[in-house]
Amino acid sequence: MALLLVVLPQWLIIVIIGAIAGWLAGMIVDADGGGLLLDIVLGIVGGYIAVNYIFDGVLRLTGYHYVDLTITATIGAAVLALIVKLIRKATNR
Repeated sequence: MALLLVVLPQWLIIVIIGAIAGWLAGMIVDADGGGLLLDIVLGIVGGYIAVNYIFDGVLRLTGYHYVDLTITATIGAAVLALIVKLIRKATNR
C-alpha cells in the first residue's frame, strides 16, 4: 500500500489551521459570527499569541504536530474572540 503525501505550502497550512481554530473558537465563545475571514484572522493571530506568549511553544498533547498546533491555536483564538466579544459588548451600550 503506497503512502500518499501531499505537500502544501506553509502559508496554506497556516490559513487552513487558522480557519479551523477560528471557527472552533467562535463555537466555544459563542461569538456573533464575523464570517470566514474573521475566523481565519482570529485563528492565525490567536495561534500566534498562544504559541509565542501564552504557552511558549506548541502544546504537545497528541503527538501529531498539526493537531497540537490546531488545539493551541484554538485556545489562543478563543481568548482573542472573548476579548473581541467583550469589546463589542462594551461599545454597544
